[in-house]
Amino acid sequence: MKAMILAAGKGTRVRPITYMMPKPMIPILHKPVMEFLVELLREHGFNQIMINTSHLAHQIEDYFRDGQQWGVQIGFSFEGHFENGQPVAQALGSAGGMRKIQDFSGFFDRTFVVLCGDALIDLNITEVVNFHKSRGALATVVLRQVDPSEVSSYGVVVTDETGRITTFQEKPSQEEALSHTINTGIYVFEPEVFDYIPRDCPYDIGGDLFPALVKAGAPFYGVTADFQWVDIGRTPDYWLAVQKVLRGEIKGVQVPGLQIQPGVWTGINIRANWDRIHIEPPVYIGASSHLADGVKLIGPTAIGYGCVLNEGCTLDGSLIFNYTQIAAGITLRHQMVMGRYCISSDGNAIDTEESNLTWLIGDARSSANGSKVSV
Repeated sequence: MKAMILAAGKGTRVRPITYMMPKPMIPILHKPVMEFLVELLREHGFNQIMINTSHLAHQIEDYFRDGQQWGVQIGFSFEGHFENGQPVAQALGSAGGMRKIQDFSGFFDRTFVVLCGDALIDLNITEVVNFHKSRGALATVVLRQVDPSEVSSYGVVVTDETGRITTFQEKPSQEEALSHTINTGIYVFEPEVFDYIPRDCPYDIGGDLFPALVKAGAPFYGVTADFQWVDIGRTPDYWLAVQKVLRGEIKGVQVPGLQIQPGVWTGINIRANWDRIHIEPPVYIGASSHLADGVKLIGPTAIGYGCVLNEGCTLDGSLIFNYTQIAAGITLRHQMVMGRYCISSDGNAIDTEESNLTWLIGDARSSANGSKVSV
């Protein structure tokens, strides 16, 4: 069975994280969010998976390679061009990316599934495909209800009593939205859907294809399913997803490492005097990290691998990426630290280089920072 994962977007709503990695590679405690999707597809018998790439494409391609580690076959479709020997991202839109793959080889020769690469889900995909086939649908969208205040971030759907979609609005304002039933970015298509997708131009599934299907009166359906869906569409969403994992609220996603006490997990090769460190769970500490005396960790907090927390620093409800060093005596509350950025839980970011705050955080592998602790 064949599937596609959409992974070509720039992830503008998750900046500055996506300055450094494509959105599908954003880690949920060291595991890229898209890896969960590959595993889910395999569980439901989808063993041939195409992934379209564009922004920072090499990170996705180098990680997933041919897919044999997950027991599937993976191929890539790069969207962009080369200038002076360097790849330049030029995404074609979600439907345009599908069209490029189809024009290349006719890969989608029977019913296929398409997933957005930026959400944690535990959907029974087999049941959705069965619904799609029972309706004789050309296209089927998995739907769910959201709070009316959230509709402007999604495609809004209106269906009749049979599930047929009669209206599709792409990211309307709350006042304009005709329902609070939204598109989750999970689709089932028949190959004939390409009759509605033009060649050689950017074309979006939600913004272009779905309104065209409604206008044409095509057999286009929506199904509301009972499943867990954790969208990573914005920085606050990602923040919340990691906290839910630490609290054990997301089914099928386990905190990695060894649980050294209730609610505290660590990787290997940790350097710490545990009786001189204050921890309020849930907390995760990555491998090869050094926690100096007097460090205080208040959960939910996650620390990447290779980090250095200097004397007396406090992390309260924070997320620290790999190889990060926190200066002595510093308190970070509800902050995410990645590279040169401190990002608050509402998504506001501080560039420490531009703000002359490089003393606050640094690369734990560098000896240039005066607060470096040898490990």
